[in-house]
Amino acid sequence: MLVFGTQIHVVTFIFILLETGMFIFQFFYYLFRPQDKIRLWYLILLFLMLFYNITGGLFPDPKLNIDLSIQEMTAYGSGFLMASYFPFYFYKAFDLKPLGWHALYGVPLFLFMPYVIFFVIDYAINGNLDADLKYGMIVPFMYALVLLYVMFHAIRRKYQKDRNQNQYLEEIAMYCAVSPWASLAVFGIVESSQLVEVLCTNTGIVILSALFIWRSVKRARLEYQQFMEMMINGVRPELFDANCLRYHLTNREVEIIKLLRSGLKPKEIGDRLFIAERTVTTHVQNMMAKTQTRSRLELIRKLEQGIFDSPNQLHLS
Repeated sequence: MLVFGTQIHVVTFIFILLETGMFIFQFFYYLFRPQDKIRLWYLILLFLMLFYNITGGLFPDPKLNIDLSIQEMTAYGSGFLMASYFPFYFYKAFDLKPLGWHALYGVPLFLFMPYVIFFVIDYAINGNLDADLKYGMIVPFMYALVLLYVMFHAIRRKYQKDRNQNQYLEEIAMYCAVSPWASLAVFGIVESSQLVEVLCTNTGIVILSALFIWRSVKRARLEYQQFMEMMINGVRPELFDANCLRYHLTNREVEIIKLLRSGLKPKEIGDRLFIAERTVTTHVQNMMAKTQTRSRLELIRKLEQGIFDSPNQLHLS
């Protein structure tokens, strides 16, 4: 069943409406708290999914006043773009360090470059989409399998230490979110109905949205608890560990800032952790960027004092 005389299936249209609503709500929330980079990455994810659903549903359509080759390039490009962003989102939003090389270098080389070569350059010259699908999807399909393995392995390593019930549930949810991502590569090779394609590709987004909302609720509860403690006690509680979580510091960054807080210098920290002094300095600069501070002293003070500048003022920056 199609809508508005286009080729968009009614299920695709429903997903477009839902994701548009989520995007608008999260976008205005991000304007309220622009330092929330995880929300920004999530907004990009939603935008790319909307672009993928709209172009995949509309194109190709001979009735549209757009060249069919441009429609095909756009439709396949949105799929490649969505597939290329997934590893980066997991790398940044869930701090999966093993995905770093793939997100920054592997994906452009083995996913996006084949798209440019076969679906843009070769297709524009020869106009043979069947041949491009046959040969242009070989490397992306094989690399998608490699990425799936790396992502599963990274998730497993992240949660195998000190796993509690909540962490275990989040791990399972992430597995379920990653799994449908493989279908993006499969649909480039196998012809399938729009209904099957949209259900498979949007399932992961729905699960990721649930994960994102769950994490946002946890952070909101933590901040509310801090606020209530402040109002009841009239003093600043010890919020160092909680603020490390709030500002999304990595385990290594927490380790370094605790040593810096104890009075050690970057060189001494590097010697103790068996890393270069420059690496320590880089981690400190990353933490200052996350907390929007300009010195080590201000960084430590902000992590110690929490989200309040004064008993009567809520600090949102």
